[in-house]
Amino acid sequence: MGRTDGLFRRITKAIGAENLSLIIALVIMVTLIASQTEFFFSPRNLFNIAQNMAVVGLIAVGMTLVIVSAGLDISVGSIAGCASVMTALVVVSTGSVVAGIGISLLVGLALGLVNAGIISFLRVNPVVATLATFSAFRGIAFLVAPGGRPVGVLDPTFAQLGSGRLFQMGDFPGVPVAFVILLVVALGAHFVMSSTVFGRSIYSMGGNPVAARLAGINLTRMRFAIYAISGALSGLAGAIVTARTSSGQPASGTQGLELEAITAVFLGGALLAGGKGTIVGSMLAVLLLATLSNGMNLLGIPTFYQLVAKGLLLVLAVAIGQWRMAHAERVQARLTAAGAK
Repeated sequence: MGRTDGLFRRITKAIGAENLSLIIALVIMVTLIASQTEFFFSPRNLFNIAQNMAVVGLIAVGMTLVIVSAGLDISVGSIAGCASVMTALVVVSTGSVVAGIGISLLVGLALGLVNAGIISFLRVNPVVATLATFSAFRGIAFLVAPGGRPVGVLDPTFAQLGSGRLFQMGDFPGVPVAFVILLVVALGAHFVMSSTVFGRSIYSMGGNPVAARLAGINLTRMRFAIYAISGALSGLAGAIVTARTSSGQPASGTQGLELEAITAVFLGGALLAGGKGTIVGSMLAVLLLATLSNGMNLLGIPTFYQLVAKGLLLVLAVAIGQWRMAHAERVQARLTAAGAK
């Protein structure tokens, strides 16, 4: 019994006690969907879910850093759209897949720095600043695309980034390349957030910016780094969209990518006030959302209902976060009062 309890504690510590509710919700959802369709557990469908996680997952990794630092970036979808168009143009003109991926990262990083500059130097609230750049970056994407239309890119090697599979053998459909990229990025971000000075500084910045400044953390420099990382990952997501659809899509920012990423981060346990959130929680929430979308598609539920469900999930996630914060404050107040006695 003691050995079982010890194993459970180790698993709980690795996953995070706050993420157990997500796992329970995921198990219930999978059970309900699988009871209604025999196709859910087919290897091809499971790897389709993994592939569909990649774009939102990459954006959610960057968004986790932003929200934990007490920021918000509504412009990530439009950044992906700009990067998508530029990636297609570069791949078509140079024939180089590496150059295309490189430009997607550079475009995303540059636009992320623009957001950080507006927030830091013009003292604009992150919500207002990125809402403005959401519109501006989307306009830039349409301006860069010739005639405002998608830019076709027919390159088989580049297409592997979005729809390629690794380890295909016989009936095994293979692991999606895009999912492997997400896994590597998420593991790297988890290590940074949990085991480095930079990660601890992000939590300090979001939890108590005054104390962080007094501890010697340069908040402006940190903000530039965080938004640059978020922008670069959004740019990479844009490149994957381009590879998957064989075209640079200036309208990528209108597909609700930012809503899904923000929903995932809050559903994963982050607080709007900052200082709390994990990469593990965000990735579990991305998996939950991808499973929900896949299940609804298998069951023939219209897209409009999916949008309603995701909107309700966002409201529920923020409400739960606010309740957790209020509960923690009440507990802290009781402990302080007890200590004063």
